[in-house]
Amino acid sequence: MRQKIKQIWPEIELIKDSEIKEKTYKCWEYAIENSPLEPEDLEKIPFSLLIDNCDITFMNHKRTAVQLSIDIAKRMEANFKTKINWDYLIAGAILIDVGKLLEYEIKDGKLGTSRDGKLLRHPFSGVSVADRFGLPFDIQHIIAYHSKEGDLGKRTIESIIVHHADFVSFEPFQDVKRLDVNKCENV
Repeated sequence: MRQKIKQIWPEIELIKDSEIKEKTYKCWEYAIENSPLEPEDLEKIPFSLLIDNCDITFMNHKRTAVQLSIDIAKRMEANFKTKINWDYLIAGAILIDVGKLLEYEIKDGKLGTSRDGKLLRHPFSGVSVADRFGLPFDIQHIIAYHSKEGDLGKRTIESIIVHHADFVSFEPFQDVKRLDVNKCENV
């Protein structure tokens, strides 16, 4: 299993702290072992069940969110002399959707959200997985606050970065949130 996770998540190797790196691997191993999906499926399934006819894969979205997080953090460190905890940022970005694997079910050959997934969305189940393996609360905070559930609280700098990187690689693909100027009159 570890080798398969290394193949789909080479970015885990960017984590310098060996304990955080190992726990990040363990989170993904646990999630895959408790999911109806196989690691290879993550390269095929849509990144969101909320977008009709989504042709962007789960791993394409995930890698983009991680890469954007790193790019944003580099710019913030360079331009604002902001101190970033890189291991928290990278592990958090890699783990924000680990709980999604526990939300899924396959019914009649179709991927959907299970009853449990409807009761407990992925930010909450993701925190549960991260806590199971003893990841620092700073990383659990990034997982918990990356989506709309975190909008009512305060976010750490790493969490703000990951939150925006995730939404930049999500919202443009939601027709209801995207303005298509080619379809607008008098713009």
